[in-house]
Amino acid sequence: MINLAYKDIKYSLLKFIVTAMGVGMLFGIVLIMIGVYRGMVTDAQVMLDDIGADLWIVQEDTLGPFAESSRIHEDLKNTLKAQSAIDKTAAMAFLNLQVETPGGVMKRVYSVGYDPHGEICAINPKRLVEGRVLQKSHYEMVTSYKLGFKPGDKIRMGRNVYTVVGVTKGAVSSGGDPVIYVSLKDAQELQFLYSNARIRNDRARGLNVQADNHLVNAVVATLKPGYDVNKAADSIRRWKHLGVFTGEEQRELLTKNVIETASKQIGMFTVILIAVAIIIVALIIYTMTLEKMKEISIMKLVGLPNGAILKMIVQETMVMGILAFIFGNLFAHAIWDKFPKRVVLLTSDAWGLFGVVVAASVLSSLFAVYKAIKADPRSAIG
Repeated sequence: MINLAYKDIKYSLLKFIVTAMGVGMLFGIVLIMIGVYRGMVTDAQVMLDDIGADLWIVQEDTLGPFAESSRIHEDLKNTLKAQSAIDKTAAMAFLNLQVETPGGVMKRVYSVGYDPHGEICAINPKRLVEGRVLQKSHYEMVTSYKLGFKPGDKIRMGRNVYTVVGVTKGAVSSGGDPVIYVSLKDAQELQFLYSNARIRNDRARGLNVQADNHLVNAVVATLKPGYDVNKAADSIRRWKHLGVFTGEEQRELLTKNVIETASKQIGMFTVILIAVAIIIVALIIYTMTLEKMKEISIMKLVGLPNGAILKMIVQETMVMGILAFIFGNLFAHAIWDKFPKRVVLLTSDAWGLFGVVVAASVLSSLFAVYKAIKADPRSAIG
């Protein structure tokens, strides 16, 4: 039996393929938008995975340094060591900074300060692509490859000049900014030390306020084997009057509270793009049906049943949807690594989009089907 859809597509093959490619770019952008959201979730967990802490101890009644301002005393890391459940502790300072790259461009970075001689290293050795980790308490820095620095380069921040000793790849903050690592003492100076002008102004006002350089934003801890993380957290909350988050609670906080608004916005864009793609497919199929209304009338006049005509329209729509999905995948995989932030393309998301494309194709063909049913056979000879 002759396949009418095949004959019609073959007759206008180039036009059909170009149209499918255009719709496919829309589906590709949908995949990219989903990938951007997946990338945000991945970025939010990178630092947590690198540090590998079981507990995050922060200022009481705050959500920690990634969501709110948090300041606690550095020596709490020693106090917490007295807890029977605690194995290792480390004080850390976090700060957003602007750094001038070798090309003279100012870029936003996220600074992580930790003790190079401490028990917990914030740098994941697997992410180190050049140089080494920090070994001195002052004036060394490990930077991100995105900034363009090489080991041995000098970077001025605040009052001091830092030497790049290592370069990492893939280390980002929850917002996707590249991460730089400095010693805890340097991070405390950058965040808590007043400038000389501020000190002179305070003295002129009759104030003798000294900055406390022994503050940190959080203390992280790992537990000894066999101890329950929730019980250990409750004990610290009860006796030390501090805010404590387990690793899982911190992960949930980052993926839900911190990036919640951005994820909703991306979701809205994705829904709008899918709706636009469905409407475009519907208009294209409807227009293609209008263009061959005389041929449809002739087929009806010679006795071809409505079912065969409707089958032709649905098949054409399905073929266009599948081709658009293939082109969309190719387009998304061709450009995903050009985006400034991480894009994660998952097979499960692609198959989910494929289901949406199939359903949308069937739905889009209904308008054309209705028009074909209403075609008058007499118009073929009138």
